[in-house]
Amino acid sequence: MNAVVGRSAVLLGLLAAIFGAATIAFGLVRGRPALARSGRSYAWLLLGAATVAFVAMERAILTNDFSLRYVADNGSRATQGMYKFASAWSALEGSILLWGLVLAGYIALVTWRYRRSAEPVVGWALVVSLGVAAFFFFLLIGPANPFREVAGAVPADGPGPNPLLQNHPLMAFHPPVLYAGYVGFTVPFAFAVATLITGRVDEQWALAMRRWTLVAWGLLSVGIVLGAWWSYEVLGWGGFWAWDPVENASFLPWLTATAYLHSALVQERRGMLRVWNLSLAAATFALTILGTFLTRSGVLDSVHSFTESGIGPLLLGFFAFVVAGVCGLLAWRGDALRAPGAVDSPVSREGAFLVNNLLFSGFAFVVLLGTVFPLVAEAVNQSRLSVGRPYFDRMTAPIGLALLFLMAVAPALPWRKASSGVLRDRLLVPAWAGGLALVVCVAAGVRSVTAVLAFGLGAFAAAAALRQLALAARASARAGNGWWRGVVGRTNGGMIVHLGVVVVAVAFTSSMSFVERAELRLRPGESERLARHEVTFLDVRERAYANRDAVEARVRVDGDRVFTPAISTYAFASQTVGTPSVRASLRDDVYLTLIAAPTTPGGAAVIGVVVTPLVSWLWIGGGVMALGTLLALVPGSRRRRPTAPASAVVS
Repeated sequence: MNAVVGRSAVLLGLLAAIFGAATIAFGLVRGRPALARSGRSYAWLLLGAATVAFVAMERAILTNDFSLRYVADNGSRATQGMYKFASAWSALEGSILLWGLVLAGYIALVTWRYRRSAEPVVGWALVVSLGVAAFFFFLLIGPANPFREVAGAVPADGPGPNPLLQNHPLMAFHPPVLYAGYVGFTVPFAFAVATLITGRVDEQWALAMRRWTLVAWGLLSVGIVLGAWWSYEVLGWGGFWAWDPVENASFLPWLTATAYLHSALVQERRGMLRVWNLSLAAATFALTILGTFLTRSGVLDSVHSFTESGIGPLLLGFFAFVVAGVCGLLAWRGDALRAPGAVDSPVSREGAFLVNNLLFSGFAFVVLLGTVFPLVAEAVNQSRLSVGRPYFDRMTAPIGLALLFLMAVAPALPWRKASSGVLRDRLLVPAWAGGLALVVCVAAGVRSVTAVLAFGLGAFAAAAALRQLALAARASARAGNGWWRGVVGRTNGGMIVHLGVVVVAVAFTSSMSFVERAELRLRPGESERLARHEVTFLDVRERAYANRDAVEARVRVDGDRVFTPAISTYAFASQTVGTPSVRASLRDDVYLTLIAAPTTPGGAAVIGVVVTPLVSWLWIGGGVMALGTLLALVPGSRRRRPTAPASAVVS
């Protein structure tokens, strides 16, 4: 029954996407607005079909319906709770099904948001969105069908998800949030294509595109941070970011979307950078498709890539179609994309945002090159190459430092042109804060030039953002609107995002530059010290869980709590899986792993210990970024019409 219901729902979703796109497009081309508006009802049919298909899959998993191949390969009677529910997106077919559900939700949301609008731009945006949905539902009906049935005898049980995917609660949250961000970039892409089709490339739709991008960007930011946290808590190597190709696949659209969010302000205020913005919106969506190819095609060896499949050529072909189509539309509308304004002075906010665009684009190119170059080399020379962390660290560090500098300077610059007096007044206090941080770092014995610059520029950027927020709150209070109105809205919510980015940058630099590692061989009752922390091994014990057997070491840290790093064996898995245990604090984390259990009673265990400073601030910084994103979505107290000459809000 689950198979029949699921397949029928997927087929219905595919037909709804095709007929919806065709109906709206026919109505727009033929000048029949009533027909075009009636075609929007297919969005609700698509959402209903996607929901039924997803519920059918969850029902199959929760009721142990092993007649479905997906459940037989990824389900298990022993898998419990949220891990069983999360099995629905733990492999290729289920993840594409989740993609289809999230995309259907976005299309329905756009339909509802613009339900009273007769603008052709909205109609063509829905045509594009439904076209994208048709592609993914085609995958679900064909090569990525999650409702295929088992050939032959139905197994009595299954292996369950990959052991790494049922080892931490974040597995239930990280992929859906990441997909919500990933898929959300379809909406600004659809509006970008719609403006090119209709020729409405002025600033009217720039704000709408930017708000949809901000929603997707915020969700993707949270998803990336949750993914780093999951990696840190589960994989056992003591780190959270390894420039893994699939990590890069989520980071690439984040970079281009960040560039777009900044440059869209220039278009809205000065009517400039139209080609940049449309290109960035399209590139962000294209990179999500490329990221899906890298993640789900099996072309990469990655701890995050758990599947090999036949959908790779289809995804790559769709990626090429998107890139070629957008390039053709940009060439077609070339004359209309000429900006009415120009950069009056490089020392201005629009000048800084243009440099910001170049830096983010360069950052994305560096990451993309390091990610796909091994694939290209293997395709050409049949030889496997590896681009490791040294390349990424060496190439991205200067760009990251330059972006920290711009985070401090750009908000202080007025539009059009800045005077030396204005810059002095606005940057004096932040510059002193940055200089003081540099002095403190050198006095404290920090010898890494990159670390010293990161801390100094981080203080510079944080002080600039705090100054902006304080002045905005004071101005709002004096106007009788309440101080809190000064910390909401696009600009000041963005300043809170900047604070979160600074926190993440400082924590990232600290955890990478000052980490200490050791492997301690200890007998029961023995202790050793590492980085001011005392680690005492107490004993080991064996424990049986519903889905695994574990050997747990009991380790006391600093004479306080007892932590239990473990080695687990899953019934259907061929490998053992380490489970770290972390003593977290705002100052540093003590990260414990059981490398080798004692082979004899009273024998020595090998305990891996990693002491990482400030790593908890990474998750805090991610939370601050999420808060800033929410505040940026709240309408501010003041709005300017597009292309109105403007200076900074405060001085």
